[in-house]
Amino acid sequence: MSVSSEQILITSGTTVKPELEQVDVRGPRFAAWVTTAVLLAVLAILSFSPALAGVVLTVQTVVFLVGAIVGPRRHPYGRIYSRFVQPRLGPVTEKEPAAPLRFAQGVGFVFAGVGLVALTFGAATVASVAVGFALFAAFLNAAFAICLGCLIYPFAARLVIRQPA
Repeated sequence: MSVSSEQILITSGTTVKPELEQVDVRGPRFAAWVTTAVLLAVLAILSFSPALAGVVLTVQTVVFLVGAIVGPRRHPYGRIYSRFVQPRLGPVTEKEPAAPLRFAQGVGFVFAGVGLVALTFGAATVASVAVGFALFAAFLNAAFAICLGCLIYPFAARLVIRQPA
């Protein structure tokens, strides 16, 4: 099977396929804590200022999209983690694959996007439910290291039609 240049990722002087990229498990947990805080803020703000909640949710939706496209290492919260948090921690002892994390960010993007569209049309209850689902998933990942998107990933990956080599 041939691999195109778009399918190769260069990290730390090594070349790996994106689906084989491994990341420090603490980075996605940090990102999940930040996401949890942001989504809690959205729900809190929603009751008194739907417009401001929409702005904050727009930022989080973009963060989810960036994470889905570029992966956890270049995700905005991942960059904060690697720049400010990781240097203060011990060496990496456990890694996890990046592909399921990217998928999970895509799922977060969908829920945040639904919330954003709902807010745009004045459906605050629908927005709250959509944000609540994303918040639940982020909190499970942050507090208990249970990544719902990562658990769904193998099933979703089977649905992708594979092109013959």
